[in-house]
Amino acid sequence: MRAIRVHECGGPEALVLETLPTPEPGPGEALVSVSAVGINFIDVYQRSGHYPLPLPLPMGLEGAGVVERLGPGDAPVAEGDRVAWVGGQGSYASELIVPADQLVPLPAGVELRPAAAVMLQGLTAHYLSRSSYRLEPGDTCLVHAAAGGVGQLLCQMAKIAGARVIGTVSTDAKATIAKSAGADEVINYEEEDFVERALTFTGGTGVQVIYDGVGQSTFSRGLDCLAPRGYMVLFGGSSGPVEPIDPLVLSNKGSLYLHRPRLWEFISSRDELLARTTEMFSWMESGRLKVTIAATFPLAEACEAHRLLVSREAAGKILLIP
Repeated sequence: MRAIRVHECGGPEALVLETLPTPEPGPGEALVSVSAVGINFIDVYQRSGHYPLPLPLPMGLEGAGVVERLGPGDAPVAEGDRVAWVGGQGSYASELIVPADQLVPLPAGVELRPAAAVMLQGLTAHYLSRSSYRLEPGDTCLVHAAAGGVGQLLCQMAKIAGARVIGTVSTDAKATIAKSAGADEVINYEEEDFVERALTFTGGTGVQVIYDGVGQSTFSRGLDCLAPRGYMVLFGGSSGPVEPIDPLVLSNKGSLYLHRPRLWEFISSRDELLARTTEMFSWMESGRLKVTIAATFPLAEACEAHRLLVSREAAGKILLIP
């Protein structure tokens, strides 16, 4: 098998393509032939050492492919099944061992590449909009980085829920992307004060929830956009970590809620994983949820895929094709 591993943390050049023995699945495991792999910013953080992990580090967390062999014992999938996964460390590979209960069978109407593109970001958008703060018709949400990978999916899922969406972006080109994803109003925060504009769009009342994956540059001012008893859902920090906050600030700004979730607690059981993916895939099959694939690279060009990702020039998902 071929796989990308990191032996010394650093830039994209740290990604090394190696030929390794093909592993055999043990009890409760499946050997999957990998068809497509999603590239994510968490991969960059792991590669660079920002998220320290033991070395050599097999790269990648999500993908889609076909089950080749099953280990001993019962399994919820069968050989030959088309499947997708998230959390399978080492997904930058031609073949991968994955716990069988983490594999999600794909319905006939969902192709392998879109499935690989949507597992991490799509499930993140799903738990944000359906669990962290469950959007209802009549709600208004503010989505930071609305043209990003999670942002585009989150805008679409918010509209499916019947909510009004205000999106923030950094360029006019990204404003067009956010609009096409369903944002009702778009704020270019490089040219406009997003707090002032959000309050204007809501008649001064504020939004019910902010989904913030940006962090340092947006968090504190975002609290001023929230309606009383509103929710600040901080799920990332692409601009840097947020400074510690005095809980009294939440009280003084209107009895606000602060939630700092991560994906893994929202797919911790197979039942919950399947419930979320079943709904997400049904939206994809019906055309209500569109997944944009911006670029594909062969496995040997993983370093170029990382360079494109960190440039923030790709308007959609980047995939590796083993």
